[in-house]
Amino acid sequence: MPSAQTMKLRSQNYQGNINKQGKVPKSLIKKEENLPVGPILLGVFLFVVVGSALFQILNVASSGQEI
Repeated sequence: MPSAQTMKLRSQNYQGNINKQGKVPKSLIKKEENLPVGPILLGVFLFVVVGSALFQILNVASSGQEI
């Protein structure tokens, strides 16, 4: 069990922190990371890339050519 002095110090620190509640420095607040590309644009890009790859594979398979 912690000594009385340790408990007193911890209690004082706790009481000091109670008065500082809500006054967090801006450097400690996590900033939102802005994505350079939005999720809709990324979805359209993936749709075009994957769709064109599938289209190419189907064309090659139906024509009987080797890749």
